[in-house]
Amino acid sequence: MRHVGGGAAAGAGGGLARFLLLYGALYGAYGSLSPVMPNVLAGRGLSPAEIGLVLAGATLTRLVAGPLAGRAADRRGAARTILAAAAGLAGLAALAHLAGHGFPALLALGLAYAVATAPLAPLADALALAGAQGGRAFQYGWVRGAGSAAFIGATILVGWLIAAQGLAAALIVGGILFLATGLAARLLPAGTGSGVGSEPGSEPAPPEGIWRGFAALLRLPGFRRTVLVAGLVVGAHAMHDAFAMILWRASGIGPALAGLLWSEAVAAEVLVFLAVGPWLLARIGLAGGLVLAAGAGALRWGVMAETTALPWLAAVQLLHGLTFALLHLACLGLIERAVPARLRATALTLYGTVGLGLAGAALTLASGPLYAGFGARGFWVMAALSLLAVPLAIRLRLQP
Repeated sequence: MRHVGGGAAAGAGGGLARFLLLYGALYGAYGSLSPVMPNVLAGRGLSPAEIGLVLAGATLTRLVAGPLAGRAADRRGAARTILAAAAGLAGLAALAHLAGHGFPALLALGLAYAVATAPLAPLADALALAGAQGGRAFQYGWVRGAGSAAFIGATILVGWLIAAQGLAAALIVGGILFLATGLAARLLPAGTGSGVGSEPGSEPAPPEGIWRGFAALLRLPGFRRTVLVAGLVVGAHAMHDAFAMILWRASGIGPALAGLLWSEAVAAEVLVFLAVGPWLLARIGLAGGLVLAAGAGALRWGVMAETTALPWLAAVQLLHGLTFALLHLACLGLIERAVPARLRATALTLYGTVGLGLAGAALTLASGPLYAGFGARGFWVMAALSLLAVPLAIRLRLQP
């Protein structure tokens, strides 16, 4: 069986262990660097306005670099090679921040880091989905859940190291883990990433042009609806990610309790990836999973709009397992079902960098005025966005 990542070969001969290594290194690198990069830039002498420019430029760069890398992976059958090269570049760019000072140098490093990191998670997902062989070799959720656990562990470890050694510790750990990700990609079973562009039992199709491949993908209604549902449901997390800690602190919830609430959500995410999500989707179907995730999002944000009572907050933080992890599992399954193998890396990079990234950036911008004008009641807008996704998910359920 030949898929995006070279199906059967990836699932045998220690394939699961190698994918666990890949995801552990990749998400460990993210956990080391993502929370502290703004502080790194400030520590290297940038003003708040300059930090905003670097981060905004990086976001725009990812929107372009990710899909282009996905198209290259599909056209050349080189997902593993591109993943390894991009991870190596990300590691070097992270370590180069140790010597970077001043706006021009840090802007260049930030854009290089954005180009390198843009395709990493989508290409890893494309390879893991192919290696999982529809669950016959292993469950994709196992490796993704391991990645989330590695993110948590790396964030905690780097927090301790920063307290002892300063912010440079985060750059060193993150850079080394990205380099390890590149090595782990090269260690994937032989043939992984070389089967792009062919369907089971068929001859490889001639590669489509870059723009024609994008157009062919966007003509698929199942793909379009899946990305739109994901953008609405995951994008609705933007206000929580930006203002939940501020809201909780203003309501008298101390940093320790707030940290526990945040950790509870991530723990629920890991549990759904590892066990609950595959079990649920086997019973309610992929589109049913999207309906459940969207409904859980509406409930979660509605409760947060009305109360900061600790028992209610603790209860709805558990819904993160549905609003993020279950949604992600269902979306990847629907993309795998709706998108031809020759376009799957492109599809996953569009889903990740444009569908989720662009929606998240736009709704983060909108969350500021919403919170300033309405306070916690602004979460009702996020609940409404989640509800808007329900009829779209139902239409996916009705598709043959």
